[in-house]
Amino acid sequence: MPRPVLIISWAVLCTLMFCSHSPAQQAGSSVPNSDAAKKFAELSDQFMRDSLALSPSNASAAGYHNHLDQKTGKTVELDAQLDDMSLKFIDGERNFYQRWRERFHHETPVADLTPEDAADWHLIDDQIGLKLLEFDEIQNYRHNPTVVVEVIGNALFLPLTQNYAPPDVRLSHVLSRMRQIPRLLDQVKQYLSDVDPVFTQTAIEENDGNIDLIQNTVVQQIPANSKLKLEYGQVAPPAVAALKQFSEWLKSNFSEQPANRSWRLGKELYDQKFKLVMETSVTPEQVLADAEQGLQSVRAEMLHLALPMHKQMYPDHSDHSELNSHDRENLIINEVLHKISDEHPRRDQLQAAIEADVEGIKQFIREKKIVSLNTRDNLKVIPTPMFMRGIYSVAGFNSAPPLEPQAEAEYWVTPIDPTMPDDKAESKLREYNNYTLQWLTIHEALPGHYIQFEHLNNIRPERRRLLRSLYANGAYVEGWAEYIAQVMMEEGYLGNDPRFRLVMRKIRLRLLANAILDVKMQTMGMTDQQAMDLMTKDAFQTEAEAEGKLTRAKLSSTQLPTYYVGLREWLAFRKKYQDAMGRNFDMQKFHDRVLDEGPLPVPIVEQLVMPAAAKH
Repeated sequence: MPRPVLIISWAVLCTLMFCSHSPAQQAGSSVPNSDAAKKFAELSDQFMRDSLALSPSNASAAGYHNHLDQKTGKTVELDAQLDDMSLKFIDGERNFYQRWRERFHHETPVADLTPEDAADWHLIDDQIGLKLLEFDEIQNYRHNPTVVVEVIGNALFLPLTQNYAPPDVRLSHVLSRMRQIPRLLDQVKQYLSDVDPVFTQTAIEENDGNIDLIQNTVVQQIPANSKLKLEYGQVAPPAVAALKQFSEWLKSNFSEQPANRSWRLGKELYDQKFKLVMETSVTPEQVLADAEQGLQSVRAEMLHLALPMHKQMYPDHSDHSELNSHDRENLIINEVLHKISDEHPRRDQLQAAIEADVEGIKQFIREKKIVSLNTRDNLKVIPTPMFMRGIYSVAGFNSAPPLEPQAEAEYWVTPIDPTMPDDKAESKLREYNNYTLQWLTIHEALPGHYIQFEHLNNIRPERRRLLRSLYANGAYVEGWAEYIAQVMMEEGYLGNDPRFRLVMRKIRLRLLANAILDVKMQTMGMTDQQAMDLMTKDAFQTEAEAEGKLTRAKLSSTQLPTYYVGLREWLAFRKKYQDAMGRNFDMQKFHDRVLDEGPLPVPIVEQLVMPAAAKH
């Protein structure tokens, strides 16, 4: 998954998506209104910068470093600030978004805007709607301590990895933020309540990552005998003490006590959030029904692929025709997958194996003309920051900031914990065998999220690039990565190796299981055991992989179905476009064109792109 490709705002926590609008609403006026366009450009740019200033950690992620405060006339150095999470500030933030919604509706009516501006207008309106849903109903900031833990981790980590200023300046920003950690944690402890144990445990684990970040990563970058070294000695001990005390406070207050509020979102809130996140009329019930049907269809495809390999790999076995259909599928497919999983890297070679795959994938993309690669070549494969390993148990992608497209883009790979027992490490490595790792790099990097966000980072004007990056639609983002992986397979990647194709069908089962898990766990009381059975017995996942996904399903809601919903949207859009173009269809041009719009909801991209195709 991408980090969620952007740093997630503590106030919304995994809800940076959009609500649904009809095509007529989205289209806006076909006749440009220069006054309306100018006004909307001014307001949208001001809104984005003012909203980023509310969360300095998000501002750093976007590459927004200095903000002119309209009230004081002073310039605020955002990278030196740590977020304010006091209840007074949160109340002011809610009012901020409410006022801005009213301004956009009254001063720049969407009917006066061109289709491109109308799309941006709705992104803003939908984002504000989700912010208000979080403030008024979901309120993660009150009940989930991973929110503040990840704010701190992101705030410290980002200045270390980007190059917006000389190293000594960026380190001084990190130290300034470290100095503010006790204040931030004290603010949160005033109202944090009804914390489910899964949130507590994850927050404590990720908080250990923050402590490690301060005690090891930060200190290693500070030159010896410098003023910064002296300042570190002043700010690090109280920061570490506050973090440790916060973990102890979480343990004593929430680890053993049952919470009145569950990690389950519940049907009413889930349905509201689902509609906002997916930007589609499809309901959770429809997605669940289709995913469960799809699960059976894909299993049948896997059996067809597995049978000839099974005969070759196990010449002394029968075809197990004496078993019932489900048990036969499980036995034959599992036996073939077991052999395939023998091919995996050593536990200390996971990142090296991924790095080696990147070049071969690039060459195939060029040969088959899948999509245009960027010229920046700024992708770096690095270990996942420790404070993010609760969510990214395997890998994730962190794009270059939209305001600094030349900066480093990071493909995070989570190393096997040295303390993990050998049997669990082997289970995880077998799940992420040589063929699964190929898919993973396609999905997270090329031609998946990395290429996707590099195209986004070419969008002009800058305000549009920033807006579509900040408010990226999850179904577009994750659906693209799954869609383009299928394209790679269909174009013959790895020489049409049946082992890779079988693993790709297994990945499709994971995508379908993600959707089923999310709906059933968040709204239908699905138990841990039922979830584990779905993943291990129906979707062929190892115990280690299933346990990680079980935790992730509890930590988030409505994110896991974005893969399936988005894939369906991309496949339907591609077919409609290809049918319209006929013999003039050019795959690379199509992919370039749709990526150049940035991560709008897929139906909106279709609306913007199809008129030109219809003329052919």
